Amino acid sequence: MDERDTRAGATGGVDDVERAHLVDPRDTSFRIGRWGPPEDLAPLVRRYWVPTWSVPDARETEQRVLQYPVCLLVVADSYARFYGVQPGLSTTTLRGTGWAVGVMLQPAAGSLLVGGSVAPWTGRHADVADALAATASRPDVDALVAGVRADMAADATAEAAQRSATDRVGAFLRRYLPVDDEGRLVDAVVAAVEDDPNLLRVGQLCERFGVTERTLQRLTRRRLGLTPKWLVQRRRLHEAAGRLRTGGTTLADLAAELGYADESHLSRDFRRVTGMTPGAFAARFTHPTP
Repeated sequence: MDERDTRAGATGGVDDVERAHLVDPRDTSFRIGRWGPPEDLAPLVRRYWVPTWSVPDARETEQRVLQYPVCLLVVADSYARFYGVQPGLSTTTLRGTGWAVGVMLQPAAGSLLVGGSVAPWTGRHADVADALAATASRPDVDALVAGVRADMAADATAEAAQRSATDRVGAFLRRYLPVDDEGRLVDAVVAAVEDDPNLLRVGQLCERFGVTERTLQRLTRRRLGLTPKWLVQRRRLHEAAGRLRTGGTTLADLAAELGYADESHLSRDFRRVTGMTPGAFAARFTHPTP
């Protein structure tokens, strides 16, 4: 079991998932507890995350995420939602005081929860009961949401309450085991893209798995709502964000390492998705102002 707990302000490190969270290092209005699932749920759940926040006065803070190619399940005090993959930049505005209990699913899991292709969910979200209507009864979903809210009611910042809530969600998700063969294949495809920095073209991915590009397109469209090309591009942007945070490299060297023709192509892709140039991003994360 992965029992790492990364909380804002507690560590200067950035793990493979956290690098996707483009948080301003000066923002101290929130904290996030993160941990992995028990071993039996690992085929469905990649990570739990539990943010709590308190934004002073009438201000607001925007959370920006370069989402991984997975669906999300989120229960908060005022909503409970299923999220398809956001192909661009995912943004959430925090106001006042609140909390959420989130599940970062495995690539295979979204389709199991909605009972079919996740393509219609790309860039969309809906109430959990509506999204899971084909696979879970409304009373079961309502009981899950009510239970999570009861767990978090006394003290949402207490780790015991947060762990109780994620355990409750995990118990609900066990109904979707085991993962099917196609799901295991799409998990392997995503893992290959994420783990191999030398995998820069869709053709390489097809060769590795012995499938045609058309077959791969159909698989990722059905199970992720995305294209294989998007997978490669998103992984490169995740790497770029992580490297820009740590510094120690030039933009030209980074572009070459990530397989871009030149630094202008990297800059264009990075700015198109994040809204920031690599230089502005690096300055914001490696040289934060007091």
